[in-house]
Amino acid sequence: MEQHDPGTDASRRPIKARGNALVRRIASALARSPLTPNAISLLSIAFAAAGAAALLWLPPWGALLCAVGIQLRLLCNLFDGMVAVEGGQSTPTGALYNEVPDRIADSLLLVALGHAAGMPWAGWAAALLAALTAYVRTLGGALGLAQDFRGPMAKQHRMALMTLACLVAPFEAMFGGSRHALVAAVLVIAAGSLLTCGTRLRAIARQLEAAR
Repeated sequence: MEQHDPGTDASRRPIKARGNALVRRIASALARSPLTPNAISLLSIAFAAAGAAALLWLPPWGALLCAVGIQLRLLCNLFDGMVAVEGGQSTPTGALYNEVPDRIADSLLLVALGHAAGMPWAGWAAALLAALTAYVRTLGGALGLAQDFRGPMAKQHRMALMTLACLVAPFEAMFGGSRHALVAAVLVIAAGSLLTCGTRLRAIARQLEAAR
């Protein structure tokens, strides 16, 4: 999710879509609307919860609704920061709204993914490890380093993989009676998040050693 403090650009996830003309027009319209950046951040939780519920309670086609929920969640993650920073509506509590809703949204979706795959433990593991990737990133920032958004399983990668699995899952269930796409997605996200934690920790350690 986007940082709401214009003075901390190094803490913002690099997103190419910010430069898109249509995206900028939508962000400008949102900046003129009653929606605040923090409200947009909270709205991402609602979309994630709706997507998770659809995945769990409306099988198999609810997975398609989950894919939509994921993308709407990501759009909130894009526009909250653009409204805050480019729209000049940053707030003192923006850093909290930057991180906390993201962790909740990630957990809702990944836990639901694990249950839908028939592997609840993997969903909980993926959610825990996804949160840990964010912890390691913000730890680097707390140590005075630029926040590290590298993968291989950063937020955008996790959500892209889950979206793909949700698009495939209904057709796999209809024609094959299986759920291999969901199983593969939750396992890859968990393993990839663990690898991401290690990659970021090694990068932090190298920078701290170099600064001695």
